[in-house]
Amino acid sequence: MRSAITPAFDRRSIPAVRAAVANHAERPARPDRKRTDPVNAAVQQNPSHTTLGWDLGGAHVKRVALDEKGRVLAAEQVPCKLWLGLEHLAAAVRALDRPGTTAHAVTMTGELVDLFADRASGVERILRTFNENIAPAAVHVFAGDAFIDAMTATARWMDVASANWRATAQFVARNVSDALVLDIGSTTTDVIPVSAGRIVRGSRDDHGRLTDDSLVYTGAVRTPLMAIAERMPFRGKSVALMAEWFATTADVHRILGDLDPAFDHADTADGRSRSTRDSMGRLARMIGCDVEAASEADWIALAKAFADRQLDRIVRACERQVADCRLPPDAPIVGLGAGRFLCRRAAVRLGRAYVDFARLTDAPDDLATAVEVCGPAFAVGRLWMDRP
Repeated sequence: MRSAITPAFDRRSIPAVRAAVANHAERPARPDRKRTDPVNAAVQQNPSHTTLGWDLGGAHVKRVALDEKGRVLAAEQVPCKLWLGLEHLAAAVRALDRPGTTAHAVTMTGELVDLFADRASGVERILRTFNENIAPAAVHVFAGDAFIDAMTATARWMDVASANWRATAQFVARNVSDALVLDIGSTTTDVIPVSAGRIVRGSRDDHGRLTDDSLVYTGAVRTPLMAIAERMPFRGKSVALMAEWFATTADVHRILGDLDPAFDHADTADGRSRSTRDSMGRLARMIGCDVEAASEADWIALAKAFADRQLDRIVRACERQVADCRLPPDAPIVGLGAGRFLCRRAAVRLGRAYVDFARLTDAPDDLATAVEVCGPAFAVGRLWMDRP
């Protein structure tokens, strides 16, 4: 069984999607689509026969609840400082578990945090902690080409580790024949080409994907600004940046008004608030200044320069995938993640149509944004439910 998509477009040629972004202008947000609190983004329905899709990350845990027909009941993200201890994962899992769940479909990325000596032990300990903190129900672990039980997953840890991107891309490939899947999360960006309904990049692990640019280590929230550039323009001069964790991309996107507060969970670099003023103060420190040293317009201009530099890197990775995999010109960008506003801009830069991931999911409007942020959790749940 394949997921139904919005009837307005054909899942193979999607002409209506192209029409919706005629002239490749950035599409404005739908007026009926509400920003959702990730903790309360739920539809209160009968919880029986619920499948939960999970994405167990190193900084967040994401969970999507699906009813027996694959319809979205809830989509939620909570912070999880896994690098500080497994108790953070345990608390997140307990908070997101639901009564009446009949199956859990699980993918992960958290095995790479430096709490673990290696990725194999990370996979094993994450799955053990997960199993210890959910109500009894069947657990099915995504291994790229199949779902397996937790014991088998420990032996096949290389297929399980950081496989969430593959779940997302497999779901998209069932609905759109040719596409470039662009998932800009809080920490990383996945750039996944799909051709003729198949994932066409061969690399599966993080090392290989960093090599071929299908994994870009930049995100919309947690990336330190010192990782974006060495120098930046400021008031007509080129200024070297402090090589310190003084500010992050969340500061940039807060200042510009792009980052949805509902998914802005990471601690700030200095422990101060997430206000625009404090974000500007952290940005100023990157170039050796106090916030009072320049105008608000100057800090906005610097934030925009950082955002543009980050987008440059993402677009270069997209261009490599398009060229290497020979994606046709009408293959759209399918965007998702906390940084989906950057996905839309990338589509404009690339001259390609843009499709919101949520439009492939039949999620109700009040849950669409949360589903886009929790895309891999939705995808792994649907892949489990739609298996042959």
